[in-house]
Amino acid sequence: ITVVTWNVGTAMPPNDVTSLLHLNTGETNDVDMIAIGLQEVNSKINKRLKDALFTDQWSELFMDALSPFHFVLVSTVRMQGVILLVFAKYYHLPFLQDIQTDCTRTGLGGYWGNKGGVSVRLSIFGHMVCFLNCHLPAHLEKAEQRKEDFATILHMQQFEGHAASGILDHDLVFWFGDLNFRIESLDIRFVKYAIDSNILSQLWEKDQLNIAKSTWSVLSGFQEGPLNFPPTFKFDVGTNKYDSSAKKRKPAWTDRILWKIKSPSVGLGAGGRQPSRGVLSVSQLCYCSHMEYTVSDHKPVAAIFAVQFASKADKPPVEIYVADEWSRPEQAVVRYKMAAGFHRSSWDWIGLYRVGFRHPKDYVSYVWARSDDGERSVSGLQVMLSEEALPKRKGEYILGYYSNTSSSIAGVTEPFQISLPRSEEGSSPTDSSGSSSEEEDDSTLVLLAPKSRSPSPGKMKRHRSRSPSLAKFQGLILRPSSRDRGMSRSPSPQNRQGLPGDVPTIHLPQEEPGCCAAKGKEPGRASDSQEGSSFYQTMWERGGPQCVSADNPLARADPRNLGLLPALRLEMIDQALGRRRESADMGYPCRKMSPTSPPGCSTSLQEGSSP
Repeated sequence: ITVVTWNVGTAMPPNDVTSLLHLNTGETNDVDMIAIGLQEVNSKINKRLKDALFTDQWSELFMDALSPFHFVLVSTVRMQGVILLVFAKYYHLPFLQDIQTDCTRTGLGGYWGNKGGVSVRLSIFGHMVCFLNCHLPAHLEKAEQRKEDFATILHMQQFEGHAASGILDHDLVFWFGDLNFRIESLDIRFVKYAIDSNILSQLWEKDQLNIAKSTWSVLSGFQEGPLNFPPTFKFDVGTNKYDSSAKKRKPAWTDRILWKIKSPSVGLGAGGRQPSRGVLSVSQLCYCSHMEYTVSDHKPVAAIFAVQFASKADKPPVEIYVADEWSRPEQAVVRYKMAAGFHRSSWDWIGLYRVGFRHPKDYVSYVWARSDDGERSVSGLQVMLSEEALPKRKGEYILGYYSNTSSSIAGVTEPFQISLPRSEEGSSPTDSSGSSSEEEDDSTLVLLAPKSRSPSPGKMKRHRSRSPSLAKFQGLILRPSSRDRGMSRSPSPQNRQGLPGDVPTIHLPQEEPGCCAAKGKEPGRASDSQEGSSFYQTMWERGGPQCVSADNPLARADPRNLGLLPALRLEMIDQALGRRRESADMGYPCRKMSPTSPPGCSTSLQEGSSP
């Protein structure tokens, strides 16, 4: 298990992290899991809004770097600028179960998440392990505050289940992050002299964390390797030179990695059993800083551990059987068998992944797993992928059974070949255009939503782009922002009190010269020659409806009539007008456009009538 901690100081990610993750060494072949803790990731409001919709740049960086080495993102949790990512080799995924996350804010008395801790806990081959990434209070004199905050994090973070409800109930805990412990008593000049002379041992006894491990009961049992690397804080950004600013902060080992093995005499182990002595052993193989990274005033720290369990669960919850190669569509049959006690859900699905996929929702295609009434074979249940769902590109692929109950992959196959023949003849223009767009357009949005039941409702394309282009959304209606009208953005009851009693509603006349209905076109659709260059929309202009077409410019709506709309409303014209036009033609009541719309709006307007 490799553990990395880095206070990135709101910096942009570097271009390469292979040396930080030890990917260029032979150690990578032996590493099964990687936990990465980041602190001070840029969490300004504009960045947080973007990161809420798209994967943040740091997570993208590590997924891109690790996926070629067959590492898959198992779980991630973020609290403002504190992020924790846990990766594992894809063939270990079925044995990583009971995955849960938690976070505790300690900044501003527990109301702000700039300081605190985030954790990922999981069962690894039947043993409970917890990764805890913390950012504790800064400054030399805040040692007691760091102690209190750490105790608060341990007390507040609780998990479901009886195996390990608290952090210290786990068989193994890795505690790391910007713990902000400093060097006491010694003068800055002596500290720098000891660093330059490589006599770091003279600084160890004055390190606050080393002192606390022998005096604070909350740290009892936590272990750490020798600090044989220079202090990792504070550097001038872009250099390997310690702080040269007017503050001249004293160098310190603020970034640390510790671990704790559960005492055999404390409580029950995973599965409710009493652990025996010698069940678990941990050896630290490497503990070092990486001076080559200069984007932050902290240096990243990495540690590699060899963890040995006395026993190992070796049978996955779901076993999947598949042919060695799919060369014809009818061979795309997936057979699977579930272990006794496996909790199946009707939302479970089987994903088809390219070798080197990044996370469980980074699939090429998927099929819903059948329930008890599904088709059964001698080896268990079976499903078949449709020809449309099969990839057109030859290569190595993996099948994975995704459990919605545990939000994890419960079974995987070995890599197998898919080499379907390309059908040049007989392919329809739609198929060819769809195929070409899949190759050319690589901007599908993928959200990492562990609670999402379905894989994704959108088209199945690979995720690369972080921000979609608005040019792709043809026929987009942009309604004015309430900020431009000097009104509140929130549709609160207080805001509704000051509005006129009659809030006009959008109606569509049954027949209007120049409108799409009179011209015999499909509701909400322009002709093929006009699509993308002209569209039709009916809106209110102070007193009555205005039909907007290629011959009639878009009428400006009265801003007062839009006071309850969100700051920005995005609708597809084809959808918005198509539904309302169809309702009007069928004589159904029109849909209300705001919470205060009159309940009895009519489907058409007679000449001379008023809203």
